[in-house]
Amino acid sequence: MIEELLKDAEKRMKKAVSVLKEEFAGLRTSRASTVLVEDIKVDYYGTPTPLKQLAQLSTPEANQILIQPWDVSVVPNVEKAIRDSDLGVQPQRDGNVIRVILPPLTEERRRELVKKAGKFAEQARIAIRNIRHEIMKELDKLKKEGGYSEDDIKRAKDELQKITDRFTKEVDNLLSKKEEEILTV
Repeated sequence: MIEELLKDAEKRMKKAVSVLKEEFAGLRTSRASTVLVEDIKVDYYGTPTPLKQLAQLSTPEANQILIQPWDVSVVPNVEKAIRDSDLGVQPQRDGNVIRVILPPLTEERRRELVKKAGKFAEQARIAIRNIRHEIMKELDKLKKEGGYSEDDIKRAKDELQKITDRFTKEVDNLLSKKEEEILTV
């Protein structure tokens, strides 16, 4: 039972870190990436649909994203969705394709992105601590119910803390890499 709780904690903490990685992928750095636009919701016949399901996305140049919708009738909706997103860019229509030119990041915008990355990292740390807290409660419950010695529960709590520390450190490492990536001109 204790092993299952620890494995569950590790699996859930791994998920929190993978969510953080996805959040970081959506943060703009000095290079263009299709990840920046692929989850933008576009009105497609009344249904908000992620852009990646409506178009082919590519990066022909380091500062440009090319969007080729499969249904040309959706081009105006794609333009509007990009304009309304928090990317702060103006899409340019070129026939049936849309080009998104990413201007160089200003120092101020880089600082904002670093703050945003910090918030994402803090959310991941909170999620990891909450998982630890829940598993600690479960271990205390096992202790009260009996069947496990005081030493078994203590060892399990120590192991849980090691797992928590490992994932917290991974979050910190990811954050420092992302900050460096954002601040590199």
